[in-house]
Amino acid sequence: MADGAAFYVTTPIYYVNDVPHIGHMYTTLACDVLARFKRLDGYRVKFLTGTDEHGQKVEKAAAAAGLAPKAFTDRVSANFRDLAARMNFSNDDFIRTTEPRHLAACQALWQRLIARGEIYLGSYAGWYAVRDEAFYAESELTRAADGSRLAPSGAAVEWVEEPSYFFRLSAWQDRLLAFYEEHPDFIAPETRRNEVVSFVRGGLQDLSISRTTFRWGVPVPGDDAHIMYVWLDALTNYITAVGFPDVDGDDYQAFWPADLHMVGKDILRFHAVYWPAFLMAAELEPPRRVFAHGWWTNEGQKISKSLGNVIDPLTLVETYGLDAVRYFMLREVPFGADGDFSHRAIVGRMNGDLANDFGNLCQRVLSMIARNCAGALPQPGPYNGEDETLLAAAYGLIEQVRASVGNQAFHAALTQIWSVVADANGYVDRQAPWALRKSDPGRMNTVLYVLAEVIRQLGLVMQPFTPDAAARLLDQLAVDAGQRTFAALGPEAALAPGAALPRPAGIFPRFVEPAEAGAEAGAGNRSRSGKAR
Repeated sequence: MADGAAFYVTTPIYYVNDVPHIGHMYTTLACDVLARFKRLDGYRVKFLTGTDEHGQKVEKAAAAAGLAPKAFTDRVSANFRDLAARMNFSNDDFIRTTEPRHLAACQALWQRLIARGEIYLGSYAGWYAVRDEAFYAESELTRAADGSRLAPSGAAVEWVEEPSYFFRLSAWQDRLLAFYEEHPDFIAPETRRNEVVSFVRGGLQDLSISRTTFRWGVPVPGDDAHIMYVWLDALTNYITAVGFPDVDGDDYQAFWPADLHMVGKDILRFHAVYWPAFLMAAELEPPRRVFAHGWWTNEGQKISKSLGNVIDPLTLVETYGLDAVRYFMLREVPFGADGDFSHRAIVGRMNGDLANDFGNLCQRVLSMIARNCAGALPQPGPYNGEDETLLAAAYGLIEQVRASVGNQAFHAALTQIWSVVADANGYVDRQAPWALRKSDPGRMNTVLYVLAEVIRQLGLVMQPFTPDAAARLLDQLAVDAGQRTFAALGPEAALAPGAALPRPAGIFPRFVEPAEAGAEAGAGNRSRSGKAR
């Protein structure tokens, strides 16, 4: 337990040129699980998400929609705020880069960089991808079939020539490499760290950080002909939200540097190269860690609007249920790797892991207590070796899960939890409490109490991952609301024998295919009509 230590986790702020998709949900879900876990573990948490609303791409999207940029961003930003609410994300703040607090922070950071000689005025000529809002060297480009040049992301690039302010990024090459060496956990996973180090070792050029060919952005202080490069603007959101430029304020002092920036692998360079360089040049601390996760495909295909296979998070939740989607997204693939979403895979997890393994364990144990113990927690007798082994596994689970979550290995944390679920199911089968009811009722009481206490541990640890289902489970164990943090894990807060339990109900329902559901309903109707005759 952290006993009130501060923890600050951020999503990238999402670009408002389109509607939310599965990638946005995935990043924010990972941060939500981490934030919930840390709160339960005694931390004072700040969890930030929001929207990135400036830049040429937004200006063009607004024009295409027939709206002024601010009206366009107001509408699209609301979609991301609604997604956070519908997904039950627990963010403490939602930032928009069009807010006055953010404009003030961006301009203050610019002025710090100017005062330290880190910015100079020149002119830019080079390749720019509007879709990525990024500049690329000639060596990074490839040729399309029609001969046009493409960025590494596949975005079209255009040749841009205009006056520009530059950040002296080239001067930070050796200092960044030294920083990576001194902070080996700054970039994760390891494969991504290696990519960044290789990129920086390959040589850094000074970075163009202003534009003059469009107007939708933060004005450069003292030179209104320029607006700030959208990435300098966007990255600053992380310090805006903790009160910058008031570096002596309570929030800044408590929460900066951020403990974790969670990002997709496509924007790692901005967060792991440009952002720490900007901060160190301004004599501010860099974040402690940047984690770059992978991308999702849909039934084995790359997700794209042109293929028509974009996955809507709200449709997923309507189809499979919120907790099932949360579980699947973090269990299916090692976090950091690419993953494939398929109907078959999520149904397999729902019906196998959730309904059969965990849900059935809870349902049969609580049902046996309801039937055989007058609906109250039984009084256990002396424990034998098997009882103690299972309880020890359950009580020791938090240390394993804490380490995995701390490394953003969410899949490993869930695997560790399911190891105890499997242990408990094996224990039920071996102890056979239904047979003990007649042969040894006292032993049956002990077995059922041990299982209820193990389920309590599982319910507490599952709260960050499946918060609604975990709450229902803890309700069925009559666990008081004040006994649901990780401080209540372990034998000291064990269930009280004799406590009345509510009537048990299923925690994780099975997924029934619509065709099967229709067939079952039809069979039921035929049966009922036959009976009536």
